[in-house]
Amino acid sequence: MTTALLTDRYELTMVQAALRSGKSERKTVFEVFTRNLPAGRRYGVVAGVGRLLSAIEDFKFEEPEIEFLLSDGIVDAETAEWLKGFRFSGSIHGYREGELFFANSPVLTVESTFAEAVILETLILSTLNYDSAVASAAARMRFAAGNRYLAEMGARRANEHAAVAAARAAFIVGFDATSNLEAGRSFGVPTMGTSAHSFTLLHDTETEAFESQIEVMGVGTTLLVDTFDVEEAVREAVRLTDGKIAAVRLDSGDLSVAATKVRELLDSLGARDTKIVVTSDLDENTIAALAAAPVDRYGVGTSLVTGSGHPTVGFVYKLVSHAAGDEWVDVAKESRNKTNRGGKKSASRLVVDGIATAELVGSASEGRALQVPLIIDGKVDLSAIGIAGVTAARAHHQMAIKELPAAGFRLSSGEPAVPTTFV
Repeated sequence: MTTALLTDRYELTMVQAALRSGKSERKTVFEVFTRNLPAGRRYGVVAGVGRLLSAIEDFKFEEPEIEFLLSDGIVDAETAEWLKGFRFSGSIHGYREGELFFANSPVLTVESTFAEAVILETLILSTLNYDSAVASAAARMRFAAGNRYLAEMGARRANEHAAVAAARAAFIVGFDATSNLEAGRSFGVPTMGTSAHSFTLLHDTETEAFESQIEVMGVGTTLLVDTFDVEEAVREAVRLTDGKIAAVRLDSGDLSVAATKVRELLDSLGARDTKIVVTSDLDENTIAALAAAPVDRYGVGTSLVTGSGHPTVGFVYKLVSHAAGDEWVDVAKESRNKTNRGGKKSASRLVVDGIATAELVGSASEGRALQVPLIIDGKVDLSAIGIAGVTAARAHHQMAIKELPAAGFRLSSGEPAVPTTFV
């Protein structure tokens, strides 16, 4: 399916006007960055790169799209002809998926003609802003959970397509599994899931529901024990499995108190190997608060797919340079509180004794280079997309997050963990 109409009308308006003025083929450099991290956040995580590259490959105007644009008077015949032949032929360099970013990090650099570059603005921003928001929140949750199992289960709290993107982003930063089946199929994210309260309520007794689930899934399943009386449910779960039930799930109440009581009960019944899973409106702060509780696994939904209070990371897409004959002219917006620096930039991270100390932006040459080629002359780096891309992004994030200073892991509000220095 084409992604060409997943954009704003003004992108095509600008293309049409540039065709008319003769500036459509002028060579340009666009940059994706955020002026500031979301309030209080100490770092961000780049996500969505693989999805974006796939979307750019599918960004083409076929007959139904052209017909719509003409019939609604959105473009003229000249522009429609240009759109028919559109395929992005420029180059894009950017941060690897899973990489950390900070204020003014040039996360993406797009080099192409004005028309080819500007038409991708909305597609680039909508993909990277959402996926990076989820990944940034998920990384905080991953830290708060320590080594405990962490599952994404927010599909019902998001747009159906956003749900897949969220599961993918969460897996990249270290989540263990997702409830979303499409994320499993498309991106290789391990899937999990057992039953809801409706399944228990369907049956005449809780025992009957447990027996049915165990018959299908075996004692390795997780039983939901808070539909009625938690203590009675736990006792029944242990009795039906001779103490071999893999896990029980709590989805309501004071989770710390409930988990402690359930752990004591399980141990007293000889089910010492049974794990305790908690769900119910978790975020990084509630996960951290449960650190001392006997919880083995967490399931996170709403907070994750909404970026835990920050559903976007504030990426913008700005023209920073254009050609004028044989010369390049650096340009920049000067609006109050929305300024940016002109000129094509490189980026590197200064790392001392394994810890990042500065984000160097400009003509940086020292430190770990941050930008890599993603598209060269229209050819996409296929290693960055699909399941292979997710696997690579997950591995890269594990490396990058180790460079974060200790202060960067604090969940309280604070300044960026790594300062950005223009060089």
